Amino acid sequence: MSATIKDVAKKAKVAVSTVSLVMNGKGPVSKDTEQKVLKAIEELHYHPQRSARGLATKRSGNFGFILSGDHFSHAEPFYTKIFLGTEFEARAYDYYILLTTIEPKVTNHNIPRFLLERNVDGVILAGTVPTEIVEYIHKNELPIVLIDYFLPQIYHSTILIDNEMGIRLVIDHLLELGHRKIAFIGGDVDHPSMQVRCATFISYLQQKGIEVSDTFVECMGTASGNEAGFEAANRLLDRKLGFTAIVAANDAMAVGTLRACRDRKITIPDEMAVTGFDNVESSIAARPTLTTVHVPKEEMGAAAVRHLVDVINGKSSQGVKTVLPVKLVVRESTLGNQPMR
Repeated sequence: MSATIKDVAKKAKVAVSTVSLVMNGKGPVSKDTEQKVLKAIEELHYHPQRSARGLATKRSGNFGFILSGDHFSHAEPFYTKIFLGTEFEARAYDYYILLTTIEPKVTNHNIPRFLLERNVDGVILAGTVPTEIVEYIHKNELPIVLIDYFLPQIYHSTILIDNEMGIRLVIDHLLELGHRKIAFIGGDVDHPSMQVRCATFISYLQQKGIEVSDTFVECMGTASGNEAGFEAANRLLDRKLGFTAIVAANDAMAVGTLRACRDRKITIPDEMAVTGFDNVESSIAARPTLTTVHVPKEEMGAAAVRHLVDVINGKSSQGVKTVLPVKLVVRESTLGNQPMR
């Protein structure tokens, strides 16, 4: 039978209320008494029930994590890594992460149960999520953190990556290698990160004095996976514009580009350099290995958890924008067998 708070109080020879004060870190308790209580807790292997703590603190001990169903897949492990970051960080604060996926169209029947039951103290939303869900959470006055996405019309905090810096690093690398005709493929054009990556590609090349034609840019609407990259690359290659490098908006599309080049007997990187963005596992497994931009995916999730904890504890407020740095990872798809710098 599990020990109770009364068992702890009896063993430590103090009142139940004193045990509660020690556990919650509140109230005037002497160091000697605190040590006796902590020793009794350890010896009895006492673990307070979350439901009991919730009654006292009015907190559930849970954070919700909402992700659109099409993002949570083997084909796109980017958001899976972010989720793992929230899970590991939450343990440090004694929180549980409740994960759910949601469809693009929101009705009263598919609002996550933990929202309907108010069983979370805050909510993390990753990637493209329906605006209606964010509005629902906001109206229920729960702290919100969006990861890799933002909605300017709703007041919330957000964790972003430096997409502009990532694209600039890629272009600088390609220019240093001598490339002057560079193409871009993208997808999921409504996603802010994809929009920024495409816009930065055009503006930064122009800033460097490199002409960028619309025919050098191919975006695939809502698709951003391997097949979309394959199709976009083939469309570009069919135009026979003489470009020598393709910048893909993410690694999945870059892997599709590698396949399109192989089908056409285009050698990489001798005839065509290819780069990705995100540094997911497929970038290492690709042949040749893929030059890409490393995104601190786990840290994005961890930062979201830390911010929610700070908001709940009154150490921060909503509306905070956090931008995490990225770095270039150079591999065979741009350097071939040359020594990597």
